Amino acid sequence: MLSDLNIKNFAIIDALHVPFQPGLTILTGETGAGKSIIIDAVNLILGGRASADIIRTGADDATVEALFDLSGEPGLTARLTELGVECDGELLVKRVVSRAGKNRVFVGGGLSTIGTLSEIARELINIYGQHESQTLLKTENHLLLLDGFAGITGERQAFATLYAGYRAVEEEIKRLEEGEQDAARQLDLLTYQSGEIGRAALAPGEEEELERERQLLAHGEKLLATSQGAFELLYGSDDSILGQLRRVTAGVAEIAAIDGALAPLADALHSAAIQLEDGALTLRDYAARVEADPQRLQAVDDRLDLVGRLKKKYGGSIGEILQYKERIDRELAGLTGRGESRDELEERLTELGERLRTAGARLSAQRREAATALSTAMEQELRELAMSHARFQVAFEKLDEPRSVGYERAEFLFSPNPGEAPRPLARVASGGELSRLMLALKQVHPESDVPTLVFDEVDTGIGGATSALVGKKLKRVAREQQVLCITHLPQVAACADHHLRVEKLVADGRTSTAVTILDEEARVAEIARMLGGEKITDTTLEHARELIGQSRT
Repeated sequence: MLSDLNIKNFAIIDALHVPFQPGLTILTGETGAGKSIIIDAVNLILGGRASADIIRTGADDATVEALFDLSGEPGLTARLTELGVECDGELLVKRVVSRAGKNRVFVGGGLSTIGTLSEIARELINIYGQHESQTLLKTENHLLLLDGFAGITGERQAFATLYAGYRAVEEEIKRLEEGEQDAARQLDLLTYQSGEIGRAALAPGEEEELERERQLLAHGEKLLATSQGAFELLYGSDDSILGQLRRVTAGVAEIAAIDGALAPLADALHSAAIQLEDGALTLRDYAARVEADPQRLQAVDDRLDLVGRLKKKYGGSIGEILQYKERIDRELAGLTGRGESRDELEERLTELGERLRTAGARLSAQRREAATALSTAMEQELRELAMSHARFQVAFEKLDEPRSVGYERAEFLFSPNPGEAPRPLARVASGGELSRLMLALKQVHPESDVPTLVFDEVDTGIGGATSALVGKKLKRVAREQQVLCITHLPQVAACADHHLRVEKLVADGRTSTAVTILDEEARVAEIARMLGGEKITDTTLEHARELIGQSRT
C-alpha cells in the first residue's frame, strides 16, 4: 500500500507530506484547494506524462516521492523482483521534473527509466478518474477482467501454455521449411566429403610409415650397393678385413702364450673379430632385404599426395581428418532423419491444434456465459450508483487464428443514457462514470492484485441515499485493498476510516496547498461544512455525527 507521499514545488504545492493508512482514506476540501493536484502527483509517480508546466513558479524542479509498504504483499514483491527491483518490505519511488529538461526517475534508491516505472506502477496503484492510464480504458485488460469474474483464470493460463507449445512446434516446422534448400546442399557436401575420406581408408600413424618407406625406396640403389660393398670388404674374400683381423688375432694369441701381459689384448682382438663378423653378416642380410622398386615408390608417393590433399581440406593430420569424418557422419544422420522429424512435428502440430481448438471452444463458451452474468450484475450495481438507465455489455470479436488468450477479443461497451446504443467504454465514459464503473466492478468481482485504488470524481452526479451507498461500497472494497477517494459528498466522507482535509493557503502573496489529518471532532466539523456550507449550526453538526454513526452500522 501507499504509506507516504512527499510533494515539492508541484503546481501550487510548495512542500507537502501526506501519510496514508490501510482502509478507506477520504480527501475533502473546497473546490480548487488542490485535491486533484495530489492525484496528479500520484499519477506522475506512476509514469504519467510530465512537463515543465507542473513546476511551481520560481522553482527549478518539482519532486514527487512515494513510499510503498509491501510487507504484506509477497506475491507483489516477487513480481517486482522479476522486473529487476529488489525491496525489503518497502519501496521508494521518486520522480524529478526539471525546467532544464533533465528529468530523473529513481526506483528503490537507484536511477531507473520511465518504462520500468510504468511497469512497476501497474503492480502498485490503479487510478480511476480522468487519467489515461486506467485499467478500464485499456481494451486489452477487458478479457482479463472478464476471466477473473468468470473464475477461469486457471483455464486461461492452461490455454496459454498449450498455445505456447503449439507456436513452438509451428516455429520448428517453419525453420525446417526455410532450411530445406540449405539442408539439401549441406547433405550433398557432407555426403561427398564423408565418401572421399571413407574411400581413402586412412589409418592412424599411416603417414609416418609411408614417409619412412618412401625414404628407403628413394635411396634403394645406394643402400644396396653400399651394404653389399661393405660386406665384401669386411667378409667376402680371403683378403677381407675380417680375414686379416683373424690372422692378427691368431698371432697375438701365440705371443700372449709366451708373454701373459698380452693376454688382454689377445682377448680384445678376439672380441673385435666376433663383433666385426656380426656386423658383416647384418650387412649381408640387410642387402638381401633392400628393394629398388620404382613402382612401389610411385605408389607410396601417390598415397602421400592423397594424404596431403585430404589434410589441406579436412585437418592437419590423419587423426584430425578421421575426427572430422565422425562429426560430419553425425550431421548426416541428423540431416537424413529430417523427413522423419518433419513428419513427427506435423503429427504433433495436428494433435496440439485439436487440443487448442477444444480448449478454446470451452473457454469461449465460459466467457460468453460469464459476459451475460457480468452485464446483469454491473447494471444492477450501476442502478444503485444512480445510473439507472446505464447499459453494460461485453462485445466479442472472433479471431481467425488463436492468440495466447484464446480465440476472441473482448471489449466492454457502455451507454450511460437511455436511447443510446452501447459503445466502447473508453470513448463514452466520463471520469465520474468511469470511477463508478470501476467501483461497480469491484463489487461484482472484488479480487485484485493491485494493493491501492484511487477513486476521483466517483460522486459526480449523485446525491442522497445513493451517496451513502457509494460510501459503503467504497468501504467494502477497502476491507481488502487500500482505497483513496476524493469526494464532495458528506455521505461518502462519513464512511472514511481516515479523513484528510485539503486546504488552499495564502501567505506572503503566494498560494500553497496544505493537508490536515482530521481527528473525530475535526471530521464532524468538516462533514458539517460539506453539509451546510459556511454557516455551521448545532443541527448541522448533529447531522454530521449522525452520518458518521450510520456509516459504522
